[in-house]
Amino acid sequence: MRGTTTLCILGASGDLSSRLLLPALGQLLTLEPERDVRLLGAGQDDWDDEHWQGVVRAAFATMDASGPAVEALLRSTRYRRADVTDPDALEGLLAASEGRVALYFALPPAVAAQAGAALAGTTRPPGLIVALEKPFGADEAHAHALNERLATILPESQVHRVDHFLGRSTVLNVLGMRFANRVFEPTWSAEHIESVVIRYDEELGLEGRADYYDHAGALVDMLQSHLLQVLAIVAMERPASLDEGELRDAISAALHATRVWRDDPVASSRRARYTAGRVGDREFAAYADAPGVDPARDTETLAEVTLQVATERWAGVPFTLRSGKALGALRREIVMRFKPLRMPTGFTGTPQPDALRIVLGPDRIDLAINININININGEGEGDPFSLDRAVMSASFTDGGLSPYGEVLAGILDGDPTLSVRGDTAEQCWHIVQPVLDAWRAGAVPLDEYAAGTQGPSGWAPL
Repeated sequence: MRGTTTLCILGASGDLSSRLLLPALGQLLTLEPERDVRLLGAGQDDWDDEHWQGVVRAAFATMDASGPAVEALLRSTRYRRADVTDPDALEGLLAASEGRVALYFALPPAVAAQAGAALAGTTRPPGLIVALEKPFGADEAHAHALNERLATILPESQVHRVDHFLGRSTVLNVLGMRFANRVFEPTWSAEHIESVVIRYDEELGLEGRADYYDHAGALVDMLQSHLLQVLAIVAMERPASLDEGELRDAISAALHATRVWRDDPVASSRRARYTAGRVGDREFAAYADAPGVDPARDTETLAEVTLQVATERWAGVPFTLRSGKALGALRREIVMRFKPLRMPTGFTGTPQPDALRIVLGPDRIDLAINININININGEGEGDPFSLDRAVMSASFTDGGLSPYGEVLAGILDGDPTLSVRGDTAEQCWHIVQPVLDAWRAGAVPLDEYAAGTQGPSGWAPL
């Protein structure tokens, strides 16, 4: 039986809290009403409890949250105006929390670092959980310094570096498909796979996040954190079990073997930003003209980097990571292209290499293969029986019930760090992309342009 846990959100009056955290909490309590969760919000805005309860209720309504656990939380939740970088203020928040405390830093990276330093000056309750949003640090050295500071405050198992991109269901879907099927696991290597593409193309633009995004860009916002975690799930060796330690060890090992393709960050990366255009029924101004954007920063809205995983399994296989905003189509996928086979003479058509496509959120797999599609199984029907055509077999995965943020919150409230990013892994993700960041900041890779609503710069070769 779970005991009482207080989720204390630092930065509770911000966009992250109302848009993602609170709806996920409402969903979690609806699906798991046996949880005894208290909620304490803290921020700089001068809100009272009544206003805060209205914010929470509105956020819960977006997920149709209901039930006894939801109503109990709505009645009991409180808000405190507080400077979360002040040790005395943090001490007061911890003292006002009941049961086990989960301190969620829904804060910009610089403020989160100050709040972490302030936490060192407090009396911390037993079992305290600290959750931090990405990006974790501003570079490898900064991430290392944050890790060292946190290590003096809490054990690693009580630090949750949040990456909501891969929820538990998606991780298990990919691992289950690979390790539970002989048709996939023996071919999951350089012997059979020619290339891997991990893509997250968005139709959305800035959506009011210029203050953060213009300092981060697509490379830091998506590739450095989210897509490298996806790469690790794809490239990892088989863990002995799905235990938190075994799984995170396998992820860490995969990332420690990852580096820029052929150690050439200039030839192995591309960047661009969008100009004015139309995506669906929305008109987009040029990124450089958006409020809060400094065009002189040359912030990219589309990033593409090719990496290699220096293990025997993946020797010579390029892993290309790509993500961008204001693109013509939403594409969230892992595409594994297999090497072509030698065909016996006599077949006609133009067979293509087999391809496995794993669609993310909602999860689905598409397996594209070459078959004699012109005749049925009894050999009847029209068409040339020697002609090969493309066919796609599809299957959908279960969504696990909870949203990715709901799964992350469940892990935090349970004290289970399986879905969080371990300290050494967070540093390694910065280490992997640092040569690319250095090359871009030096101007060695041009900043191309693409019109909003297109698939990217016209001069880029398609993946």
